[in-house]
Amino acid sequence: MNNVNTLFSSLWQDYITRLSPSADQVHQLLSSGGDIVNDHIALRTFNLPKVGLSTLAAPFLAIGYKPCDEYEFIAKKLKAQHFEHPDPNAPLVFISELLVEKLSDDAQAIIKSLVEQVPAHYFATRDFLSSGRPWSLSFEQYKVLAKESEYASWLAAHGYGANHFTVYVNQLDGFDEVVDVNQHLRNAGFSINEVGGEVKGSPEVCLEQSSTMADKVMVKFSDGEFEIPGGFYEFAKRYELPNGELYTGFVAASADKIFESTDG
Repeated sequence: MNNVNTLFSSLWQDYITRLSPSADQVHQLLSSGGDIVNDHIALRTFNLPKVGLSTLAAPFLAIGYKPCDEYEFIAKKLKAQHFEHPDPNAPLVFISELLVEKLSDDAQAIIKSLVEQVPAHYFATRDFLSSGRPWSLSFEQYKVLAKESEYASWLAAHGYGANHFTVYVNQLDGFDEVVDVNQHLRNAGFSINEVGGEVKGSPEVCLEQSSTMADKVMVKFSDGEFEIPGGFYEFAKRYELPNGELYTGFVAASADKIFESTDG
């Protein structure tokens, strides 16, 4: 687990520094002095050859992760896959990719120009997973992408890093239900993603999820510094399957609404 812990530690430090500074505060509010278990992280990318889902998956496969279920989000023009480690204590990994060919010619041209700026060897080590944006982007380009795809503009602006970490509610001291976590955070001034209901999923689909709305963070563009949505914090409670094993997958209908935590 040393390699796993090292990789997730670097992802966490980047996440709370650059993308979701409030996650540290959430930790304090929920931890009660104990450890918080991370259920999963989510990563975003484009489906272009140099940077596709398989590129992001490679560092996880190298430390023992195995590919599992695949998912499709037609309205958001995304495909995704989740990965599991043989050690059940290792967090799950959810990687999605934007189907660039489904976007307008203008958006495609912007995205391809970004990826072309990055040399292939940039992805040779796993450090790129928490390296941020490896290309130059103007705020005007960001706005063009945002009109068409929030996902595209978020990824173009932030580059590589964890879109979110996830508190594993099953292992949380002092809270048994996702709705109770939500209320505790509301009382502390956090906004909860209400799209599709404050709790996505149900015991019937063996997974319940909720999330904060993304932090607003300052990002430097080639034509100035602007405040845009960053990362958010998710909360997940898993239930047993009929065979008695805990469900370790994801529910596409719920994940679709979780994506909207970065809408800004």
